[in-house]
Amino acid sequence: MRSLRFPVDAAGIVRRARQIPSPNCDARPPRTPVSLLVVHNISLPPGHFGGEDIVRLFTNTLDPQAHPSYGDLHDLRVSAHFLIRRDGELIQFVSCLRRAWHAGVSHWRGRDNCNAFSLGIELEGSDTQPFEVAQYDVLAALADSLCGAYPIRAIVGHSDIAPGRKTDPGPCFDWELLREKAPGCPNGSGSG
Repeated sequence: MRSLRFPVDAAGIVRRARQIPSPNCDARPPRTPVSLLVVHNISLPPGHFGGEDIVRLFTNTLDPQAHPSYGDLHDLRVSAHFLIRRDGELIQFVSCLRRAWHAGVSHWRGRDNCNAFSLGIELEGSDTQPFEVAQYDVLAALADSLCGAYPIRAIVGHSDIAPGRKTDPGPCFDWELLREKAPGCPNGSGSG
């Protein structure tokens, strides 16, 4: 769906995205350009889609009593720049100019702390279920815009920058489809 466009303004904001600011971010190190896109998956509760618990997690308002799996998330401070819901809705939590806390302990091509030089894009999903066509359409259009705005050199999965610790976006993520839909971007990884 090449008609989708998500221009990024000078403040690092995609105005076509729903804006929900997350406090879980800080300044990037000086003179550190964005050069990496990291694709993740997330579902809360695990394996369930819809609802606002992902938003609550990224805004530090998740009720730890709402689900048995949430107990360990209570003190977690995480975010991503973007979330793409199952229906293709795009939400932005952090300006592209700021460092979102999405990668954790990470390493890519000789560099540690990938949060410093990357943008994190969460797909509402899991390792065990295919993603929706609408998500690929939005991801490709967003990636095209981000690659046009920043010197992106690679698109990788969370598993590529935190191998052994993370598995997302998982085996159901179709890297070839992303390459087809976003030909103007560097090849998506799918391999370390």
